[in-house]
Amino acid sequence: MNLSLYTVQAFLILDSEGNRVLAKYYNPKGNPQGEVKEFLNLKDQKAFEKGLWQKTKKAGGDVILYDGHLAVYKHSLDVILYFIAGPTENELMISVALSSLTDALTMLLRNSLEKRGILENLDLVLLCLDETIDDGIIVDTDSAAIASRVTRPRADSDIVGLNINEQTLMSAFTTVRDRVQQRIGQL
Repeated sequence: MNLSLYTVQAFLILDSEGNRVLAKYYNPKGNPQGEVKEFLNLKDQKAFEKGLWQKTKKAGGDVILYDGHLAVYKHSLDVILYFIAGPTENELMISVALSSLTDALTMLLRNSLEKRGILENLDLVLLCLDETIDDGIIVDTDSAAIASRVTRPRADSDIVGLNINEQTLMSAFTTVRDRVQQRIGQL
């Protein structure tokens, strides 16, 4: 019985011309297929991305076997999001992970999953990706949970939190000061 985890080798976002918007390649240490020799340098990565984009630039599909890799992709306005996995991975699980990541990003970017929004909120996109994939292993497929862990706190809640923290620090300082004065008074 095979008890391996579902893994991906790369996450890519390419724009409508095939240019890289974001790329994250994974090389997990305990890979059951052995050490991965692909995607070690930028030239190989760019060549793979360009060829993949040529095969997937037209909307209509969502899974393709390209160059010995399983590519699950999703079109969104002017970008295409990809999960790249080994040919033996479960394409349904990879597809569910990509859909949940896409849904979480759509929630966080206010229904505009486009190149400009991705670049302006790159921190949120990367946090969302890290909540979904950890070192190539799929860890979560619930889009609402992913989005809730990544969201920024509201501006008004920051002010309340800041006041509580300052009050806590001031009361701790006052307590320490009083105790030091008591100790000095005892001497």
